[in-house]
Amino acid sequence: MEKIVLITFALILAACSSDARSEFDRNQEKWLNAHISHYRYSLFVGCLCPFTEKMPLNIEVKDGEVLSITYADGTPIPATDPEFEFFSRYGTMERIFSELEADLAGAADEVTVSYDPVYGFPQTAAIDVIKQAVDDELSLTVSGFEALP
Repeated sequence: MEKIVLITFALILAACSSDARSEFDRNQEKWLNAHISHYRYSLFVGCLCPFTEKMPLNIEVKDGEVLSITYADGTPIPATDPEFEFFSRYGTMERIFSELEADLAGAADEVTVSYDPVYGFPQTAAIDVIKQAVDDELSLTVSGFEALP
């Protein structure tokens, strides 16, 4: 009986993972099919990090390249800033998709994502890298998305 319960549990987990993956794929395709090459958005990165009070970031992207990243107060974040490398991991929608793809593939124990209904980009993501660890959670919130000419 215990073996049946374990097998059933494993199948349920696999189905949930598969559903999250197919939802990811559908939304990534929606984003790619939108062919938006120039856009701006705000990104709130939530974690136990020293920069949280400076959120959200304001990011502008053109042709897959980050044009600018600024803190909420308008202060530009130069490439020499110690936080720049971390922020740039989420500096384009393609990079956000790439990070989430790795997390969904097993880099994180738990990932919950909601997507923009029009363009398919991730609007919110809650990532728990190690379920049993404390203080490793990360959240992302995309707001104020604007396609630019």
